[in-house]
Amino acid sequence: MKSWKGFLLSLVLVTLVACSEQPKPEDTFTSYMDAWEKGNYGEMYELLSEGAKEGITKEEFTELYTTSYEKISLENLEVTYGLSEEQKHDKESTTAFDFDVTMDTIGGKIDFSHKAELVYDEGEETNRWAMKWSHSMLFPEMDEGDIVQVNTISPERGEIYDVNGEGLAVKGPVLEVGIVPGVMENEKELKKLLSEILGLSVEKIDQKLNQSWVKDDLFVPLAMVADTDKKRLDAILKGDLPRGYKVISGKKARVYPLGEAAAHLTGYIGNITAEELEERKEEGYSSTDRIGKSGLELVYEEKLRGTPGFKVFITKDREEAEDILLTEKPVQNGEDLTLTIAKNVQETVYKEMEEDSGTASAINPSTGEVKALVSTPAYDPNALSLGLSSEGPTLNKFTKTYSPGSTFKPITASIGLETGTIQPDEEMTINGETYKAKAGYSVTRVPSAAVDTRVDLRDALVRSDNIYFARKIVEVGVDSFQEHARQFGFNEKLPFPYSIQKSQLANENKIGNESLLAATGYGQGEVEMSSLHLAMTYTPFVTGGTLLKPTLLAEEEIGQVWQKDVMSQETASLITDRLKAVVQDAAGTAHNPVIEGLNIAGKTGSAELKKAGEEEGQVNGWFVAWNTDSNHLLVSMMIEDAEDGSHEVVPKVKNILDQLR
Repeated sequence: MKSWKGFLLSLVLVTLVACSEQPKPEDTFTSYMDAWEKGNYGEMYELLSEGAKEGITKEEFTELYTTSYEKISLENLEVTYGLSEEQKHDKESTTAFDFDVTMDTIGGKIDFSHKAELVYDEGEETNRWAMKWSHSMLFPEMDEGDIVQVNTISPERGEIYDVNGEGLAVKGPVLEVGIVPGVMENEKELKKLLSEILGLSVEKIDQKLNQSWVKDDLFVPLAMVADTDKKRLDAILKGDLPRGYKVISGKKARVYPLGEAAAHLTGYIGNITAEELEERKEEGYSSTDRIGKSGLELVYEEKLRGTPGFKVFITKDREEAEDILLTEKPVQNGEDLTLTIAKNVQETVYKEMEEDSGTASAINPSTGEVKALVSTPAYDPNALSLGLSSEGPTLNKFTKTYSPGSTFKPITASIGLETGTIQPDEEMTINGETYKAKAGYSVTRVPSAAVDTRVDLRDALVRSDNIYFARKIVEVGVDSFQEHARQFGFNEKLPFPYSIQKSQLANENKIGNESLLAATGYGQGEVEMSSLHLAMTYTPFVTGGTLLKPTLLAEEEIGQVWQKDVMSQETASLITDRLKAVVQDAAGTAHNPVIEGLNIAGKTGSAELKKAGEEEGQVNGWFVAWNTDSNHLLVSMMIEDAEDGSHEVVPKVKNILDQLR
């Protein structure tokens, strides 16, 4: 009986073994390819043959794949293959399957065909089919010891030019200043003087001199100086420094030929920060890139920067072997920008303002082309771009809004005329310097306006009569006034590349009472405008009623309409005539100084900024004016804390129009 039972048990075991499913190479192959697509490199390693594992550890294997693919920014890896349904495999030999690979990389698409070989491994506990792996499974051209590399080809940054092709931000000559340690005579004094001239701390200079590669006879670069930076160059080259420094010419870098005169307009570039790199990690930036920090350099960063090129290749382990290119993406240099800005206008406006704090915009009121944008005080963009200063730029004031004061009165006048509330020759009786309204508020005239008791529109503009415009806007009424004022672009984004604050009529877009409405009529209350928007609101007086859109790029169509029919041709001509009188009439607020042969129309403004409880506050002076002979240049200027209000601004604007007529 025992013998019979033993025979039956043996028969059952043999039958079970015969019926159990034998390992198939297809299963190993498909498991490996699936793990590869999913990036499960540890699972891939477990499917390698014992012979393959002897040549590479699991850590080395996963590191190879991870590092190689991270370098090339691998995406969308796909492996395709076809398997025969009835394929027999001999355990005594290897088996092979063909496969195709496609992948997206930083340098473009890579695709290749290859063959996977499998061997039958007999183990102590189990037998299996395993991958006969080599480095060529990563890329067919790859051998042991080879490395996957990526070269980045940086694009040439686009340059910025004015309307006449003059450079505003270009690649220009710079001088490299440094020290040759072995010939320094008075080390302490030299470092101190160079620190003061270059804006580098002595500690920073020491860091550069203490680099591991530095030797006594080697030139150690400290900084680059633009050849337009006369002040620094004179201090370095005049010969008063101790021996040991050296200046090398022939270098080129990003420079700003107008310097401070266009600082806030052009902005500057600098080394990318860790925060900027994180923000732009999907845009192909690297830690060594330079990036627009402010101004046009930031506004047009994408266009100016261009697109980097990339080469993905294999560096061979053998010295005599050439690198093997896998794929490449050609570099695309940045676009050049030509602006409507005119260098001579930009510099002329800046020179009139450089000792003041304020903002100005200059436009062609016939076309809407922006000719200058100035903010003072300014900074040196060359110093910041070349790393000579750690000081950031001061506030860009042409992007901010301010109370326009009486320069707003022509807008009130046009609305009054369009609604029929103002009749040009109709006189208003005004006695004394102060008007007390029934609603309880009071309005004060400027002393020069108090000489008139019978005031029409011309008188009100010439002498800048607050009472006249306060009373007239109340007659227009808040709803009608706000409806017409919206046509001038208030509470609307200025259609312009720069992010400029919206101008407003009132806080929360609501004139809540008659007192505020009255103050709004003469440009006080809660009205705020940027210098550029204010300039644009004067374009209907030149165009005959059309509010023009400001344009900055020379390629843009000129004369673009922002708002049509803001006023009639009759109203535009009538107000222009009255604004000429503001300058020509001896009683006009913009009469002095008189410049012979220069015909100007314009409006002054003095905006007082009083805090609650203050009897007096800071006064900002305004003047908006244009040359009526040519209608090609209008200047809107504001000077902060102007002791004499608009009287400080009028001569500056007149000088500009005189020089550029």
